Amino acid sequence: MEGIPIPRTVEEVFNDFKGRRAGLIKALTIDVEKFYQQCDPEKENLCLYGFPNETWEVNLPVEEVPPELPEPALGINFARDGMQEKDWLSLVAVHSDSWLLSVAFYFGARFGFGKNERKRLFQMINDVPTVFEVVTGAVKQVKDQAASQNNSSKSKSGGRMSRPPDSEHKGVKISAPKDEEESGEEEEDDEQGAICGACGESYGADEFWICCDVCERWFHGKCVKITPAKAEHIKQYKCPTCSNKRARV
Repeated sequence: MEGIPIPRTVEEVFNDFKGRRAGLIKALTIDVEKFYQQCDPEKENLCLYGFPNETWEVNLPVEEVPPELPEPALGINFARDGMQEKDWLSLVAVHSDSWLLSVAFYFGARFGFGKNERKRLFQMINDVPTVFEVVTGAVKQVKDQAASQNNSSKSKSGGRMSRPPDSEHKGVKISAPKDEEESGEEEEDDEQGAICGACGESYGADEFWICCDVCERWFHGKCVKITPAKAEHIKQYKCPTCSNKRARV
């Protein structure tokens, strides 16, 4: 915790929350193979920590009593081999959501947030998908979103997440040129529910996205390290989570 500024306002606490959340989502999606290996059941009680700079760490709980901050769920490694991987990741995600809330409202209590400040903080937190929703794909963005985009691409020359003209695989979705105004409001309405399966952030205009052909979740190209040029040579895209699952089968 050394060197990390302590948040004191509602906005600062929310930014701290978002950074820790992003780190946890990264551990449970993009870095899932690394996370899985670090959670060795033969080791002592381990915890998953998320940090404000969007990084994560698997480590032993702090020895300080009481701790400086609320602690994450203890012993997540012991359950790793006792259930299906997706169920284990979902369990860790649920506990991670609980920990994020406890840390945020710990800061609120410590710095005397009043009723209105606590309510505003909760509303800000409630406006973003939970770690569990992102990890499990429960965010309303999977099949319905993919279907709506595919249907719209048939009737329009382009859209912000439409298929490039010279691409044959369904996974690649790119931004349309800004001068194609006819894509308009209908396309924008379809895109409102799109959530990146890696970072959990919403769709943004003029961003490159790619869809996994296995789980059908959408991802920012930058989150899965795929550029538009690289995507042109991919016949079937598999996200890091799906690729890692197949590697362990």
